[in-house]
Amino acid sequence: MKKRTFLKLSSVMMAGSALSPLVDWAQGEKITNWAGNLTYSSSLLHKAASIEEIRGWVRNQPHFKVLGTRHCFNDIADSKDEFLSLGALNKVVALDKANHTVTVEAGMRYGELAVFLNDNGYALHNLASLPHISVAGGVATATHGSGVHNGNLSSAVMGMEFITAAGETVNLSRHRDGDRFLAAVVHLGGIGVVTKITLSIQPSYQVRQYVYENLPMAQLEHHFDEIMAAGYSVSLFTDWRNRNINEVWIKSRAGEDGHFATRPEFFSAHSATKDLHPIRANSAENCTPQMGVPGPWHERLPHFKMGFTPSNGKELQSEFFVPREQSYAAIMAVEKLHESISRHLFITEVRSIAADDFWMSPCGHQHSTAIHFTWKPEWEAVHRLLPQIEQALAPFHAKPHWGKLFTMPHGRLAELYPRMKDFQSLLRHYDPGGKFRNAFLNRNIFGIGERG
Repeated sequence: MKKRTFLKLSSVMMAGSALSPLVDWAQGEKITNWAGNLTYSSSLLHKAASIEEIRGWVRNQPHFKVLGTRHCFNDIADSKDEFLSLGALNKVVALDKANHTVTVEAGMRYGELAVFLNDNGYALHNLASLPHISVAGGVATATHGSGVHNGNLSSAVMGMEFITAAGETVNLSRHRDGDRFLAAVVHLGGIGVVTKITLSIQPSYQVRQYVYENLPMAQLEHHFDEIMAAGYSVSLFTDWRNRNINEVWIKSRAGEDGHFATRPEFFSAHSATKDLHPIRANSAENCTPQMGVPGPWHERLPHFKMGFTPSNGKELQSEFFVPREQSYAAIMAVEKLHESISRHLFITEVRSIAADDFWMSPCGHQHSTAIHFTWKPEWEAVHRLLPQIEQALAPFHAKPHWGKLFTMPHGRLAELYPRMKDFQSLLRHYDPGGKFRNAFLNRNIFGIGERG
């Protein structure tokens, strides 16, 4: 690794360490998720130092879960028994310039990987709004960025290595393993301990970010596709007041034909005169630069800077995916609940994601629009609201984000995911005794209340 790359990477890791204190976690101390809304059911944490150590440890454990950067808002990663941390396994294994791929250890975070790739002249196709999440965790939950032509983070996966419940190492490849690969990539933590992931990469590129304020929601009825395709990645932010889109964030790849041309107005929205935070009351200091100033892809595609508090910090999140062709109708269905939603909400973000081919991806075989809610930390109120939102979006076959808050029962999820039973069989194949099972998987995937 180049010295300059190492220094940059080291500074990113140190800056972000406050958000991922598992590295120095004291045994017996209660562990919470990043937002603080969930205290995990066990405080036992084993920190693995090598893949060889993981194999032996896995064989001897009856039940456990891998705990990553703790950016999920529900109990998908929870365990009543013990946790395994892969935070120390955060290295780049190989940069394959001939095949345009990079292989990384599962503990690496996207913000760390991005610095390495950019310094070597490469990039990923997209990033989530937060660069703080681990590669393995983002892939396992089908976490996404934005862009009508951009698939989620999982869509960049070309291969993966994981350790099964028996301590055996399995390697799967997109080119070689067909359906099994498509079933395993978005695995929700149930397939085993993912140790390495190979991602598709491309030459590095620059991005300009523009923000517009106060887009009338009525403009979405006939111009939604045009608005969302205005840039490489586009986000709409609304608090559901006055049928107004508070802010439109347009991220445009510099130097490309058809890149976004700045203008004073954008579908009746006005160009911002300074950098903004998606939540207007918050300072833009934590956000990536705007005003059309070009910068490296990894310093523009996320909304928030690595090493700074992302989003609001203390919050709750939920998100639902609908077919893109039904976007406006779905948005207006939620808008009818605006009086109930707004008082408990920080902000809603609307993004578009291209279809992928993974069994358990919310965007599987469907170009999608995601309606994301960043809630105030008022769980009782949010818990009452979620069934109302899910009911309003039911005609559009809305699917929840696996790592965020939802109340949809197993029966409804099974209707939305036609390969659910096949996915159950895959998990049983690699984990016949339920070593990696927890309440989340039992409840949502297997339809049972407790460990089975």
